[in-house]
Amino acid sequence: MCGRYVSSTNDQALFDLFEVRERIGEPAPPSWNVAPTDPVRVILDDPRAEGPAVRVLREVRWGLVPSWAKDVKVGARMINARVESVTEKPSFRSAAARRRCVVPADGYYEWQRDGGGKVPYYLHAPDESPLAFAGLYERWRDPAIPDDDPARWVWTCTIITTRAADTVGHIHDRTPLILPRSMVDDWLDPGTTAKAEVQRLLDAVPEPHLVPRRVGAAVGSVRNDGPQLVAPAG
Repeated sequence: MCGRYVSSTNDQALFDLFEVRERIGEPAPPSWNVAPTDPVRVILDDPRAEGPAVRVLREVRWGLVPSWAKDVKVGARMINARVESVTEKPSFRSAAARRRCVVPADGYYEWQRDGGGKVPYYLHAPDESPLAFAGLYERWRDPAIPDDDPARWVWTCTIITTRAADTVGHIHDRTPLILPRSMVDDWLDPGTTAKAEVQRLLDAVPEPHLVPRRVGAAVGSVRNDGPQLVAPAG
């Protein structure tokens, strides 16, 4: 699974890397300990009534809330979506067809069982460049908020996970589905809606090449933040 990750790359760098054209909302502060239900940044191709879709960077809540959900709290149980069932499960299949996004991350944390405890690792690209997690997003209508209030729409996301490759599988058996830069445009294309085409994209994502770095126990608390969390354990 992916339960914590790092998001410290500034917005302008993400604009350049992912060819983003607009930001919706204020710039997000960096975080070295992003946790479920936190506000996070996603990149999506926003369909427009006139003209082509526009690639935007916007803030959403981590933990997908399907449009038919009765309560926003359900999102806490939907931070991840398994690639093996994402086009089939009622909670995710509609978003997989029409509301795909990229969750930019510098890397993520995973805990390896070691005897009676767990050892934290930070997994990242060999050159520590930003990663593109394949994600889905949804818009949930809050019935408690008036129709004329823009806040009535709650935007949420989930990160798709897959079986971990041998290089990191000894730490945990799941890993985020990481898109190579060459697949980002196809993944975000709002014109791709057929289940078979979405499945083709999912099947084409190659195994990621990640480097694990053992880090300190401080990352285990969501109260801790800062670049020291990704420093090698002493």
